[in-house]
Amino acid sequence: MSHDAAAPAAKRVRYFDAHNHLQDEWLKPHRDRIVAQLTSLPVHGVVVNGTEPRDWDDVAALAREFSWVIPSYGLHPWHAGNAADVAAGGNKGWLITLREKLVCDPRAGVGEIGLDRWMLERARADDARLAGLRRAGLDEQLDVFRAQLHLATELERPVTIHCIDAWGALLEVLQSRPLPRRGFLLHAYAGSAEMLKRFLRLGAYISFNGYFLNERKARERDVFRDAPLDRLLVETDAPAMSLPAPWRTHKLPPTPSGETINHPANIEAAYAGLAALRGMSVADLCDVTERNFKALFSPTNHTKDTKPNR
Repeated sequence: MSHDAAAPAAKRVRYFDAHNHLQDEWLKPHRDRIVAQLTSLPVHGVVVNGTEPRDWDDVAALAREFSWVIPSYGLHPWHAGNAADVAAGGNKGWLITLREKLVCDPRAGVGEIGLDRWMLERARADDARLAGLRRAGLDEQLDVFRAQLHLATELERPVTIHCIDAWGALLEVLQSRPLPRRGFLLHAYAGSAEMLKRFLRLGAYISFNGYFLNERKARERDVFRDAPLDRLLVETDAPAMSLPAPWRTHKLPPTPSGETINHPANIEAAYAGLAALRGMSVADLCDVTERNFKALFSPTNHTKDTKPNR
C-alpha cells in the first residue's frame, strides 16, 4: 500500500448556521445564487428565523423546499408593538397562529423572540430599520416574550432569543419559569462572561457571529474564547451583522441606500474566525457545533445527514 493510500482521510467540514433570515426581502433577488453557494460549502443545517406573522409563511415555504432548513417562528421585540391585538390587548391572534405553525411541523422552533432596550433608549428616532414600527415598551415586550416562551416549553421546542441592553430582565424571566428541557439559544451573545455562567446553568447555548471579528468587539471575542465547547454554535444573522470586509468570503450587492448585505455563505468565515479564536481546526469546530446543533434543534436530538440539495 502506498504512503498516500495509508494516510488518514481528511475530516469532513460540515457547516451549521444556528441563526439567519433567509426569507428576508434583501436576500430574495439573490436566492438561487445563495443556495448554490451554501450547497458548495457544504452547509448541512440552517435555522431560518421568522420575526413577525407576515414572514412566517415564507419561512415555512423555505423549509418545504430545502431539507436543510429548520424553520423557527417568533414575534421579535421590534415587531411586538405592531401586532394589532397585542397593542389593543385583544385575543392574541398572532399567538394562535404561532401555535398552529408549530403543531404543523415538529421540526419548528420558536424564535426570534426576546427583549430589546436599545430600540427604546439608544436607537435614533430616524433609524431606517425601525421605520414604521411602534416601539413596544419593555413591559409589553415582556408579555409577548413570556407568552412565546410558555408555548415553546409546552411543546418542547428550541427557543432562539434576541437580547440587547436587557440582560438582567432576560435572566429574571428565564429564572422564574419552566424552560424547554433541550435548552435555548442566545443568538449573537453580547452579554458579560459573568452573566453567561448564570445563563449556562439554565441550559443556554450561545452562537458566535462573524460580526464579532470587528476590531472593537474584543470583549465579545473574549467571552467566546473561554465559553464551554459543548454550548457553542455559529451563526450569520444574514442579511444583518456583516463581517469586517477582510473576512467576507461571499458578497452581495448593497441595498439601494448603500447598506451592506451579509451573505449567508459567510458562515464559512464565521467558523474560521471562531476556530482561530479557540486555537482549533475548522474541522474540529465543525464536529463540536454539529453535536450541539443537533442536541438543541433536532426534534429527537439526532438527525440524518441533510446536505443541501435542490
